[in-house]
Amino acid sequence: MAFETSPLFQLTGDERPPAVVVAVQLPGVTDGELASSIAELERLAKTLGLDPIARVTQRRGRLASGVVLGDGKLKELAEWTGGTGVVPTYEKPGSRKRGDDDDELDEEEDDDESESDDETSAAAKPTAKAKVVLVDHDLSPTQQRNLERATGVDVLDRTSVILEIFHRHAKTREARLQVEIARLKYLAPRLRESSGGGDRVRGGVGGKGAGESSLELDRRRIRDRIAELRDELASIEGGAKTRRARRSELPTVALVGYTNAGKSSLMRSLTSTDVYIADKLFATLDTTVRRLVPPTEPPILITDTVGFIKKLPHDLVASFRSTLDEAGDADLLLHLVDASDPALADHIAVTKEVLREIGADEVPTWLVLNKIDRVDSFGRRALAERYPGALQLSAKDRRDVATLRDELIAKFAGALEEAELVVPWAAQRLVHQIHESATVLAEEHDELGTKLRVRAPAKTLEALRAALAS
Repeated sequence: MAFETSPLFQLTGDERPPAVVVAVQLPGVTDGELASSIAELERLAKTLGLDPIARVTQRRGRLASGVVLGDGKLKELAEWTGGTGVVPTYEKPGSRKRGDDDDELDEEEDDDESESDDETSAAAKPTAKAKVVLVDHDLSPTQQRNLERATGVDVLDRTSVILEIFHRHAKTREARLQVEIARLKYLAPRLRESSGGGDRVRGGVGGKGAGESSLELDRRRIRDRIAELRDELASIEGGAKTRRARRSELPTVALVGYTNAGKSSLMRSLTSTDVYIADKLFATLDTTVRRLVPPTEPPILITDTVGFIKKLPHDLVASFRSTLDEAGDADLLLHLVDASDPALADHIAVTKEVLREIGADEVPTWLVLNKIDRVDSFGRRALAERYPGALQLSAKDRRDVATLRDELIAKFAGALEEAELVVPWAAQRLVHQIHESATVLAEEHDELGTKLRVRAPAKTLEALRAALAS
């Protein structure tokens, strides 16, 4: 029987459950980088349907081995959730108690906190009880469990938040399978024994033998379920590879970049098709392939891909490798960046790293600074100096999109030329074809027929002239 997983987090009856965000500023992390990472996690939380109401931060040399935070900050966090702020200890023979070395480390690192942090903590008194704790780090199963005991609420690390968003936004069967594999890999080490965890399933012929505990049985079911999902995904991927092979002779442009950089908006503008657009992180998970409009000969295909994000779970990258292969197989990558985001340099670095990981870093790439309409003239000049050769545009500006379209056509179909075509009245059906395959600059009618001033690649003009001659 297949192992079924429940959501990593379920919304309660509240419209937007309040949440508190926890982050540790490790050595080498600047104040700006910390603030940007926290703000991104808060956006992820809002996408998930939560309401971030507070932040609890601390400077430390490393995450506390058991509970991430020092004792003082842990109690401060518990004030926001109504928990005790204390982790119940279960002593085992020969185990080292938390309190010796850990307490000394916590005391030393608590002393390193800046005065501004202390003032912020004193001023930020709980106005409402949070029902969820979000940690801007990857937690071990022990850390997650201890934080839940100390706070009395659900605790989600960054990976679990991203996984849950992917789970909710996946639409196609392929995307759902990919996300489910990553979720099961995340869940496996976090399975816990039930209160009757010592009970064992009878094993062996006639029930003899030790058999499996319920925890071992669940883990085996997860392994079996992952194997089933991979087999099903492999069959789907086979169809995707076949479709890519059929398109291999056609020029393909893949849109890549950080999540919410505007890839779907540009896709809609370039292809004149309805593509789902939302001001949310990871609004698009499924690969979409459309033809550039107006169409060229041969057609230029535009591919929209899943967005990237900092600390993207490796299991997700592995699961979505077949989807991301669209980028590796493309003839050109349009690397979109939100030009108005203060962390755009970090976003560019993250995208390049993921492209390296999937082997797409050798594909020719154009850097596109999108949402330039949100940047003032001084900022645009600064961006031009910092990223010379990058295209500055807004996916919502028709003129900007037309310029990009012309550059794409010039790259794949040849330099654009202007020409005048005369369509006799007896061949007016060709007027529609001309509008479909070229950019019409002017159109007028006289006794001879329809005169059109057009701009198109030389090959397209040659084909149109041949159609008129015949």
